[in-house]
Amino acid sequence: MRLPRAGFDWYSAAMTDCIARVAVAAPLHSLFDYSIPAGMRLGVGVRVRVSFGRTRVIGLVVAVADGSDCAASRIKPVEAVLDDEPLLGQSDLDFLTWAAGYYHHPVGEVVMAALPLRLRKAESAALPGEAGWMLSSAGALQAAAPPIRAPRQAEVLRWLESRPGGAASQVHLRSALPESAATLRTLHKRGWVMQTLLDARPDPLLLDSPGLVLNEEQSAVLTALRDAVGGFSVALIDGVTGSGKTEVYLQLAAEVLRQGRSVLVLVPEISLTPQLFERFQQRLGETVRMMHSGLSEAEREHTWHRLHRGLSRVLLGTRSSIFTPVADLGLVLVDEEHDPSFKQTDGFRYSARDLAIVRGQRAGCPVVLGSATPSLESLRNAATGRYRHLRLDSRAGGALSPHVDLLDIRDQPLQCGMSQPLLDRVAAVLAAGEQVMLFLNRRGFAPVLSCFSCGWLSDCPRCDARQTVHRGHGLLWCHHCGAQRRVPKACPACGAHDLHPLGQGTEQLEEFLAERFAGYPLIRLDRDAVARKGALQAQLERLHAAEAAILVGTQMLAKGHHFPRVTLVGVLDADGGLYSADFRATERMAQLLVQVAGRAGRGDRPGRVLIQTRYPGHPLLQTLVRRGYRAFADAALDERRSARLPPFSHQALLRADATRLEAAQVFVERLAGAVREVGGSGVELWGPVPAPMTRRAGRHRVHLLFQSTQRDALHGLLRRLPGLAGELPESKRVRWSLDVDPVDLF
Repeated sequence: MRLPRAGFDWYSAAMTDCIARVAVAAPLHSLFDYSIPAGMRLGVGVRVRVSFGRTRVIGLVVAVADGSDCAASRIKPVEAVLDDEPLLGQSDLDFLTWAAGYYHHPVGEVVMAALPLRLRKAESAALPGEAGWMLSSAGALQAAAPPIRAPRQAEVLRWLESRPGGAASQVHLRSALPESAATLRTLHKRGWVMQTLLDARPDPLLLDSPGLVLNEEQSAVLTALRDAVGGFSVALIDGVTGSGKTEVYLQLAAEVLRQGRSVLVLVPEISLTPQLFERFQQRLGETVRMMHSGLSEAEREHTWHRLHRGLSRVLLGTRSSIFTPVADLGLVLVDEEHDPSFKQTDGFRYSARDLAIVRGQRAGCPVVLGSATPSLESLRNAATGRYRHLRLDSRAGGALSPHVDLLDIRDQPLQCGMSQPLLDRVAAVLAAGEQVMLFLNRRGFAPVLSCFSCGWLSDCPRCDARQTVHRGHGLLWCHHCGAQRRVPKACPACGAHDLHPLGQGTEQLEEFLAERFAGYPLIRLDRDAVARKGALQAQLERLHAAEAAILVGTQMLAKGHHFPRVTLVGVLDADGGLYSADFRATERMAQLLVQVAGRAGRGDRPGRVLIQTRYPGHPLLQTLVRRGYRAFADAALDERRSARLPPFSHQALLRADATRLEAAQVFVERLAGAVREVGGSGVELWGPVPAPMTRRAGRHRVHLLFQSTQRDALHGLLRRLPGLAGELPESKRVRWSLDVDPVDLF
């Protein structure tokens, strides 16, 4: 294939030998060549309309070449150019094509997915005015003497009055006051506020805030990071929970903004975004923007344009934000870098954390990874000198680390999963006017519904899994495929009225605690409880406003939240990850336990953590409790080294699924045979084997694992897979995908 021409930004009719290489959202691992008609002005990074097969599609020009390897008779012309200026720069396109190559995903799907949804069609790419609200003249008078009997209206009026010109964007207003939608409608009816479009202008920066006073450890880490600004490097901030990593992020980000560059901050979950956004915006100004799936397509597109044009300078978002074209990128921060949520597990299976390293390298800027429980991959990179290892061993503000104990619950009667010692301790903490957090990583009312007459269980009709009882919704709900049905009044198998929930979930625990500790505020945090927009923020505000209170939830509780009044954390079931087919299960369990435990004692009162277990002598639990996460990580790395598992080797997982198990098995067996025939020096093949959950969403799944200590050897073999698979007639009856660097084997 001929190389692209260098040194040109735009191409015109005079260059009749030029070929536009176009990315099209199709499941094919190549770009497509089109001729440039006379009179057409075309540039790299613009959208074009082209004929593709029997249809017309929108694509994006990735390169312009001197010629094509295709026969001239097969090359069709570009039909139309849709943009006056590139939507993606050359550096953005190079990054996207590299990512597509590394993860062996169709390049056109990767490039087009980096655009906002509307721009993947033939829509205008002009930056529209930003939707917002402003005070009317009558509203300005009301803001001076807000209605006493309507505190929410008064809050909105006062907030708008504090903004320049009495106006603010809808995005900023919703971020500051998440529950304001109904209030705004009321104010609008009264004529006190009105909708407006704000001009697209640069956001004001706030860089003179002094920030919090850093302790000695924080100051040393910040100095080391400041010295790295201006060039590429990777630093791992290994800081205990409550050590003040966020304050270091803020002061480093302010330094980068002073130099006229931009900042990209990645967080693993939407639940972390609102509180972190508030802190960043208070310190850095309205230039901080959010990007996550909880926003509307229009809001995300507007943010995309602003970051691309440099009108906003800080982007705070979840994993897909790694593909946003940020102008003058000067710093990439990855908070809670260990979290598996940074890995996309369907479609384009990328790791946002790993791509952040590549993004920083290509932008020539530092990348900072932060966690209280770093992944074993990051710890290995730090040990070998690829990352700079910076430690924060003390909690900020003088807070003490919590005291951790194991509660042996063997042969103990449990009430809704809680032992009597834990219940007694909860009562004592509440009586002292303090808060309690109880962690149970199972949402719903109960994991399964059973008939005591015939033994029927609430199996999912589409998966090899049980349907969870959700009493609040009156549903049996599969957490794997989403299948739902009403909770039956009688057993579907024998007709007996002898149905009973088995096990506990957060919904049942909430019901039990509400009765046991009536009179104390009780707040539940799980995906069901905070599904409504703004619900999470409202629940957190309830907790912060309360004195003695009980907080119940799933792993959402472990995601970096700050609960200064929580002095007791109870873990109801620590045994789930101790015995698993996935070699990463113990690492995740250790990280989860440490993160949950870190919510205790973050204020001025000491904290205590009680972990219920039936295996109190398990080496993992003993190491965590007695010696801490770093000792566990060292031991786990030794085990991985002995077994030649990641991070001491590299893996890729091929998943195939079909409506019949036999079809998937035959395809993978023949593909494995073809791979062994062509040879793959230094690459091991494990399988084919049925997936741990063989049937999911009505399809049967078979796995083939590739592993090698040499990354180049592994990827050289993976590049041959599409061709080998395409030659097999069985490929027409199965779906298959490749997951490079998988984070789970399910």
